[in-house]
Amino acid sequence: MYLRRPELAPVGESCAAERELHQRLLEAPGKPIDSAELQSVSDPDARDNYRHFLRFRDRLVAAGTIEACYAALFADNRVDIPPLFVDHLCQLIVRGLLNGTEDALEARAAELLFRAQSVSIRDGIAVAADAETVALLSRTGGFGNLGRLMAEAKTAVRGVDLQVLTPQNCALYWMRGERFDTAIPVSAGQPGADALCRVLEKWVRHFCGTPVRVTPVGRIAGEDWSWHVGLDAEATSLLNDLYQGREVEDGRLRRLLCLFELRFLDPSAVRPGLAGGPVHLGMAVNGDGILRLKPQNLLLNLPLARAG
Repeated sequence: MYLRRPELAPVGESCAAERELHQRLLEAPGKPIDSAELQSVSDPDARDNYRHFLRFRDRLVAAGTIEACYAALFADNRVDIPPLFVDHLCQLIVRGLLNGTEDALEARAAELLFRAQSVSIRDGIAVAADAETVALLSRTGGFGNLGRLMAEAKTAVRGVDLQVLTPQNCALYWMRGERFDTAIPVSAGQPGADALCRVLEKWVRHFCGTPVRVTPVGRIAGEDWSWHVGLDAEATSLLNDLYQGREVEDGRLRRLLCLFELRFLDPSAVRPGLAGGPVHLGMAVNGDGILRLKPQNLLLNLPLARAG
């Protein structure tokens, strides 16, 4: 449930300047590093890695909190750190929101906010599995380096199906640490979609300071469609086109995994004229079947009466 303590990548023994910089950052993570000291690192790739890390470090220190750092990245439209760092910030925030929870489905659903998912359809139900894990298993068949060697030798490697969590078996999630090797059903009416709703409610309340209720729905009623937010880039584009009345081909429509309604429990939190009505949310895969949620969209695009 908790993140392992992040560490800087190991450095080459041949570079004394790099070893010294590495040690300084370990002993005093917030200590300023001037450009001359950074330039003393001879390996250009290592120097570039440190530059990215220091930019992230300086942003975090200036913001004061993890949440403030995360929100500021999007508020000023200046995401100047690697996407992996953004995902790690999100992971820290979400894990804090779920600290102490015993709901394994909720914990697994929360992974959708900071890890890309590979989505497949099983018996008409969309099932999300960690994309990185799926890619690894497709290369190794679950046999690690041995499986990779077998694949390189063109020896058949058996496929590996990730365990799909249900209310009956979800306790196994806690026994697997952060291996990201379970799957979750995310179609409307499925327990994974309901669990994701609870996570999104916590996310909005934490950042925006107002309680909301999120529920999966089967369709958007035209008379209720006054505001929508895509939870990912694909859903944003799709919902925009549908709202504008543009024709959308069937293949693209089938990428839509689930629709949700978000309702504010405090009408005063919503802009005048929109109180009482739902905000429609959409979640969709891209052309490769990958789902990449952008939880920052709920920070930027909700019709709040005031800034969060």
